[in-house]
Amino acid sequence: MRQFVLLSVLATGALFAAKAGDATLDATRYLNHIKFLASPDLRGRETGSPELEKAAKYIAGQFQADGLKPVVGKSYLQAFEVTTTAKLGGTNKFEVTSASGSTTLVPNKEFIPFNFSSKGKIAAGLIFAGYGITAPEYNYDDYAGMDVKGKLVLVLAHEPQEFDEKSVFEGKIYTDHAQFYSKAANARKHGAVGVIVIADQVNHKGSKDELEIFGRATGPADAGILFVQVKHDLAAGWVKAAGRDLAELEKGIDADLKPRSFALAGVEIRENVDVERAVKTVHNVLGYLPGETDEYLVIGAHYDHLGLGYQFSLAPKLAGTVHPGADDNASGTAGVLELARRFSAMPKQKRGILFMTFAGEELGLLGSGYYANHPELPVEKAVTMINMDMIGRVQNGKLFVGGAGTGDSLRKELDTIIPQFPELKVDYSDNGGYGSSDHTSFTTKQIPVLFFFSGLHSDYHKPGDTWDKINAAGGVEVLRMVAKVMDDLEAAPGRPAFVRVVEKQENPHGGTSSVDSAGGGYGPWFGSIPDFGEVPRGVKFADVTPGSPAAVAGLKANDIMVRFGKEAIQNLYDFTYALRAAKVGDEVEVEVLRSGQSLTVKVKLAERH
Repeated sequence: MRQFVLLSVLATGALFAAKAGDATLDATRYLNHIKFLASPDLRGRETGSPELEKAAKYIAGQFQADGLKPVVGKSYLQAFEVTTTAKLGGTNKFEVTSASGSTTLVPNKEFIPFNFSSKGKIAAGLIFAGYGITAPEYNYDDYAGMDVKGKLVLVLAHEPQEFDEKSVFEGKIYTDHAQFYSKAANARKHGAVGVIVIADQVNHKGSKDELEIFGRATGPADAGILFVQVKHDLAAGWVKAAGRDLAELEKGIDADLKPRSFALAGVEIRENVDVERAVKTVHNVLGYLPGETDEYLVIGAHYDHLGLGYQFSLAPKLAGTVHPGADDNASGTAGVLELARRFSAMPKQKRGILFMTFAGEELGLLGSGYYANHPELPVEKAVTMINMDMIGRVQNGKLFVGGAGTGDSLRKELDTIIPQFPELKVDYSDNGGYGSSDHTSFTTKQIPVLFFFSGLHSDYHKPGDTWDKINAAGGVEVLRMVAKVMDDLEAAPGRPAFVRVVEKQENPHGGTSSVDSAGGGYGPWFGSIPDFGEVPRGVKFADVTPGSPAAVAGLKANDIMVRFGKEAIQNLYDFTYALRAAKVGDEVEVEVLRSGQSLTVKVKLAERH
C-alpha cells in the first residue's frame, strides 16, 4: 500500500505544474529533507532527546551551506531549557494497613504513579470518593458532605453511566470530568493529599485490570498532588475490610447517580512517590539573510515531534513506537530549508529574512515562545511572521491560510496572489492569528502573522505519519505561494500594520485551543491567552483578548494568575477546571502577579461567542 502511495505522490506533479522562475524549489530535495527528519534513526524528534539535537545540527548545517548568517553570536542555535517527560525514580513505595493486616504493593505490577504526580511521602487515611467528580452542571458531586482534607481519596476511572446514551454525562462521549487531570484538580481543590485511581471494572467487564503505562497520561508537569493507580481487586479488598462491596457501590452510582462516598475506617496508606523530572537544554535553529534595511520577515516551522508518542499519541495502543512526524512537522521544516535555499540564491533584497525552526512546539509552543520573549533581532523590525505547520499532505488542493486579519494589508495581498495558484483551494478559516502553533507566539507580540496548513489526516499524531505519504509536489506548490507572498512583503514600500482581531477561535489541529485559556468550549468566557512557558506557579498570560471580561477587568499580557475565586491556580489545568465550574454572569475575584506584585481584580464572566 505504501509503495502505491509513494508512486501516487511522485506522480502528483502532473496536477501541480512547475512554475517558471521557481525552479529553485525542488520536490525531490524537499522530500529528501523530510526523509531524513522522519527517519527511524531520529526516533520522532522528541524535545530533549539526542535525536532532536541531531536534527538541529542538520538544519544548522543547511543554513550554513546556504550562506545564512548566525544571529546568536557565531552559532545558529538558540539554547533554552525545558522540563522533559517525567520518569520513575527508584524509591516508589506503597503500603496499606487494614483489618486484614499490612501489605506492601509491588511497583509497576500492583501500583504505579502517574507522570503528572507530585513527588513526596505521606501517611493518611482513605476515603472512597466514587468517580472523584464534582459536576454542578449535571447535579452530581462525589464529594458532597465529605471532608477529605488531609486524606487520600480512592476514585474510579472514567465517569458514571458511560455507556448510557441517555445519561446526563453526554452519553457515550466522555466529558472532561473523566480525564485523570480533572480528578487530580478536583481532589486537590477539596483538600485531599493524594489520589488513588482504580479501574471501573463494572463498566468494563471482560477488560483486563491493567495499570496505565507510565508517561501516557495527559496532564500538567506537576499536578500538585500525589496521584497513583492500584489494581482494582486490591482496592476491593480494602473496601471489603471496611464492610462494603466495591462492585455494589459502582453499580449503585451508575443506577441513580447518587454518591456512595465514605471513609474506610481502619485503613491507612503510606506512600512514597518518586517521580523525576529532568531539565534539559534544547535549541531553536536560526539563520539570517540580511537585507538592505534593518526590517525583516520571519519564516518558521517547528521541527520537534512526539518521539515515541506516549501521552500525546492518538494511537494509544502504539505508544512506545516511533512517531516519525513526517507531515507534523518535517514538512514545514523542509519548507523552511527549501525557501532558505531559494532566497539565498537571489540578489540582496530590501528586507532581510529570519529563517527559524523551533523546538518544544508539541509541549506547548515552548521554542517560539522563548524566542518571542528573548528575540535575537529587534521585534519592532519584524514585518510579518509566516508559520508552516503540516503542509506536506495537500488533499484535493485544499490549503488553510490563517492570520490574514492580523495585518491591515495581508488579506488584500493574498487576494491578488492566490488566483496565480489555481491548483490550491484556499480557506481563510482562521482570521485572527491565534491557534495551537508557533505563529501565536508572534501574534502576542503584535507582529502580523500568516499560517499555512494543509489539513488534518488520519495519521495525525500516530506512527503512520511517514515520509512515503507526503505529497511532495503539493507541498512545493504551497512553498511557491509562500515565496510569492514573501517576495511581495519584502519589496513593498510599506509594511502591514498589526490588527488585533476579536473572534472565536478553533484549533485546526484538534484538541484544546490556546485561546481563552480554558478553551475547548468548557465554562464561560474569560478571555486570556496563555503563555506556555514554565512559571513556578500560576498561569502566565501571553495576551488578553480585547473587549473580553479579563480585559475589562484590567488584566494584561505578562500577568500571572495565581488565584481564581477561592481556588489556588498552579497550572493551566487548574484554571481550566476552575473556569469550567463557574457560570456566565459570575463575578470572580482573580489574583495575579504583575511585575512581582500581587494585584486583585473582579472579573465578570461572560457567555462565549
